[in-house]
Amino acid sequence: MSDYVLLYQGGGMPETEEEQKRVMDAWTAWFSSIGSAVKDQGNPFSGQVKTIAADGAISDGGGGGATGYTVLTAGSLDEATTLAKDCPVLQGGASIMVFETLEVM
Repeated sequence: MSDYVLLYQGGGMPETEEEQKRVMDAWTAWFSSIGSAVKDQGNPFSGQVKTIAADGAISDGGGGGATGYTVLTAGSLDEATTLAKDCPVLQGGASIMVFETLEVM
């Protein structure tokens, strides 16, 4: 078993209380459906970004459009991707990149 980071890009936040409740209910249902595969439910990103260059210079911005993340545990990249296909973030117009993490420490 390995850990996989689901990196969300794009999409939008619900505007009304009714939409917010619907979205939160969808997230709760998705997390329940994948059970113990959820290692870290994650969170959306604020949109405030600082970038540190290789030379140590710090600048505002960057981030490549990443809007949030979740961490799953799965037996393979294909399994993690299959679990991610029902993620509610897709309903808001976002895309998901699935990255396998390597345990080196």
